[in-house]
Amino acid sequence: MATAPSSTDTSSPSLYIGLMSGTSLDGVDGALAAFGVDGGMATLATAYVPFPDELRASLMALQAGGENEIEREALAANALAVRYAQCVTALLEQAGLGPEQVHMVGVHGQTIRHRPELGFTRQTNNPALLAELSGIDVVADFRSRDVAAGGQGAPLVPAFHRAVFGDEWQSRVVVNIGGISNISILPAGSGQATSGFDTGPGNVLMDAWINRHQGKHYDADGAWGAAGQVHAGLLAQLSTEEFFRLPPPKSSGRDLFHLGWLQQALSRIGADIAPQDVQATLTALTASSIADAIAAHAPGTDTVYVCGGGADNGYLMRLLQERLAMRSAEKHIAVKSTAALGIAPNHVEALAFAWLAWRFDQRLPGNLPAVTGARGLRILGALYPA
Repeated sequence: MATAPSSTDTSSPSLYIGLMSGTSLDGVDGALAAFGVDGGMATLATAYVPFPDELRASLMALQAGGENEIEREALAANALAVRYAQCVTALLEQAGLGPEQVHMVGVHGQTIRHRPELGFTRQTNNPALLAELSGIDVVADFRSRDVAAGGQGAPLVPAFHRAVFGDEWQSRVVVNIGGISNISILPAGSGQATSGFDTGPGNVLMDAWINRHQGKHYDADGAWGAAGQVHAGLLAQLSTEEFFRLPPPKSSGRDLFHLGWLQQALSRIGADIAPQDVQATLTALTASSIADAIAAHAPGTDTVYVCGGGADNGYLMRLLQERLAMRSAEKHIAVKSTAALGIAPNHVEALAFAWLAWRFDQRLPGNLPAVTGARGLRILGALYPA
C-alpha cells in the first residue's frame, strides 16, 4: 500500500507529478506525490483534464498512417502539452503549491505507434513545451530506452506495482484495464521475481464499438454489454488471435486491436449479431483473456486487484470473477479494486509516472527485464529542463 514518507516536507524537492493519457483517449490523469528517501510515497493531489473532441479525433486519426501526418502529429502534440500543463496547474492549485516546489514531472505521452518488434515505439508529446508552460523539469519518453535494449518497452507499471502493492504473505496480481489490459504478477515475499505482460484488449474495442453504435465514449458500468448475450461463436473466433498464445514478454496496442480487426472476425462468422451482443462478447473477451493469462502464469494467486477504467465496469468485473472461478476450481480468487489497497483505480497509472520520474531523478532503473525482455536494467526517460 502507498504510505507517507517518514518525514514529508511539502517545500522540499521530494515532490513529483505524474501524468498519464492512455489508449482510451479520454483525457489526462494527474497525480502529485511526495517521496521520502526510502521511496515511501504519499499522494498529495489528483486531477483529471478531459480531451476536447477535436484533440481526441486528432489523436485517433494518428493511430494509422495518413496524409500530412508529421504536421498533424506535431500540432496534436502541442495541443496535448497544453492539456498536460492544465493538469499540472490544477494539481498545484489543489495542493496550494508553486511550480518551484515540485522537482519533476513524469509524463508518458500518447501512444500512436508501438512496434517493438521493429525497434521503435512512439508516444506523441511536446515535453519541451510542457516544461516551458509548467516551469518544472519534465521527464518523458520512458519506453524508448527499454526498446533500445531489446525490450518491449511495456508494460512499465509492474515495477511500480511491486513497490506499492507487493505483500510479504499474499500472492497478488494487479490488472490494469485501460485501453489495453496488462497484468503484474506479485508473488508473496521477495524471493520470487515480479513478472507481467499485456494480456490483450481492455476497453479499446468496447469503447470503439459503443462509439460507433451509440456515439458514446465508453459503456458506463458495462450496462449496454450486460443487456446483451455473449455470442459463443464470435468469442471463439476472436480468441483465435495469435497474440493470446504468444509467451511473454509481450505488449500490444491499437496497432493490433481495432475495429478493423473486429470486423474481420465478424465477417468470418457470417452471422447477424445484434450490436449489444457484440458488446457483451467484447467484454467477455477482455475478461477471458485476463483470466486465461492469470491461470497460465500466476496459478497461485490469492487476490486480483484491478485498476484503470475497467474497474468502473461492473459487468466486466463480474465476468472476470466468473471466469477466474471457472479456471481455478480448486481455489477462490477474490477480485477487488486497488482502492482496497489505498489507491483509487484511476490514480494508479499517474502515480506510476510520478514514481518513474523519481526513479529517473535518483538514477535508478525503472524497467524490469523479466517483464519487458530487455537485456538488463535501464534508467528510463529523457530530461527536458524548465
